[in-house]
Amino acid sequence: MQNLISAKYVCILIKSFSAAKCGRVKAISSPTVSAPKRETDPKKRIVITGTGLVSVFGSDVDTFYDKLLEGVSGISLIDRFDASEYSVRFAGQIRDFSSKGYIDGKNDRRLDDCWRYCLVAGKRALDDASLGKEVLETMDKSRIGVLVGTGMGGLQAFSSGVEALVQKGYKKISPFFIPYSITNMGSALLAIDTGLMGPNYSISTACATANYCFYAAANHIRRGDADIMVAGGTEAAVTATGVGGFIACRALSQRNNDPQTASRPWDKNRDGFVMGEGAGVLIMESLEHATKRGAHIIAEYLGGAVTCDAHHMTDPRSDGLGVSSCIIKSLEDAGVAPEEVNYVNAHATSTLAGDLAEVNAIKTVFKDTSEIKMNGTKSMIGHGLGAAGGLEAIATIKAINTGWLHPTINQYDLEMEVTIDTIPNVKKQHEVNVAISNSFGFGGHNSVVVFAPFKP
Repeated sequence: MQNLISAKYVCILIKSFSAAKCGRVKAISSPTVSAPKRETDPKKRIVITGTGLVSVFGSDVDTFYDKLLEGVSGISLIDRFDASEYSVRFAGQIRDFSSKGYIDGKNDRRLDDCWRYCLVAGKRALDDASLGKEVLETMDKSRIGVLVGTGMGGLQAFSSGVEALVQKGYKKISPFFIPYSITNMGSALLAIDTGLMGPNYSISTACATANYCFYAAANHIRRGDADIMVAGGTEAAVTATGVGGFIACRALSQRNNDPQTASRPWDKNRDGFVMGEGAGVLIMESLEHATKRGAHIIAEYLGGAVTCDAHHMTDPRSDGLGVSSCIIKSLEDAGVAPEEVNYVNAHATSTLAGDLAEVNAIKTVFKDTSEIKMNGTKSMIGHGLGAAGGLEAIATIKAINTGWLHPTINQYDLEMEVTIDTIPNVKKQHEVNVAISNSFGFGGHNSVVVFAPFKP
């Protein structure tokens, strides 16, 4: 039944897009069908029992969300390296980061920031879930896995290794060059530090990475591979190489004279995204296991999906078909009807093509958007690349818990096609029924995850 529903949706989408003949896509109503039932098996229901992050607003989840609700911009001029000659000189750079209590001093000095952020966010999430070291020692750690991905990996470690090779020769390359560059090392180091022996690997799908990790982690639990998964994304690409590379892609805003207004999703005067960094990690757990250990449940993961545009390395499909089909598949996986969704944490990077492609896809799937609220977290923290979905999942869960949606700041002159409430500039009270969080990445990777308040 579920596959038939999905096929029916996709068939209607394809017919509509074909009729448009590559022109501007008009919103269409999704068909009226009975929603598949949500999962009821406590072994397969996935709940969220902890969150942890590292962000431009610090490493405390409540402080992070408070800053978002206040509409504070975390964007500033870069001072980590000399960017004075760069055409883009600002980012959501993390300052005053401390790993005290989470990483020993010797390792802390060696590690790439990507892995430092991962370790701190992961351990804070475990602590938040009441899964500290002493508790973990009493549990079957072969049933607890780690799946924290990254889009870029240890970029500074890689850059430093190449620099040593070019300037001093191969004998001067650090023995940590390869281990701290490869993308699986965040999951590996977190497992090594905590003794977690369940499924362990990383996924790297550019800016869609964290949602891919949530989706895969949930499926490990549903298949019975694990009881708990530590999942999310981490990134530390605000480096000379990272910023320079994205400048070369012509992807970044160049609003150097006013950095805090540079990230402006859906605004007519947007000119590209703003780089960010950090880590966002969730503790995903089977309802059965969480109930048995008396865990505090903060939200439920209902489902997710991943698709590919199969179109272009960096540009989205203008018809939004890859995104639309991904949303539909995620709702099918979650057992949710489109009309149940009333909040979208959008990918909303502030790029010319991407913002409208996403909005068109959303309007295609949902027959009535009058009750939907949609916001862009990146307007305040920038684009965290592989970490973006992790940070935005936490923002989505905080919206569910608090009943308040953070604003999309820098909304001055909205595109006419954007007819959905974007929470412009000021927070708004809203009881979330079902939320989706979108993440899309270079290569045409699309990912959507679905969260809701937990109901026993």
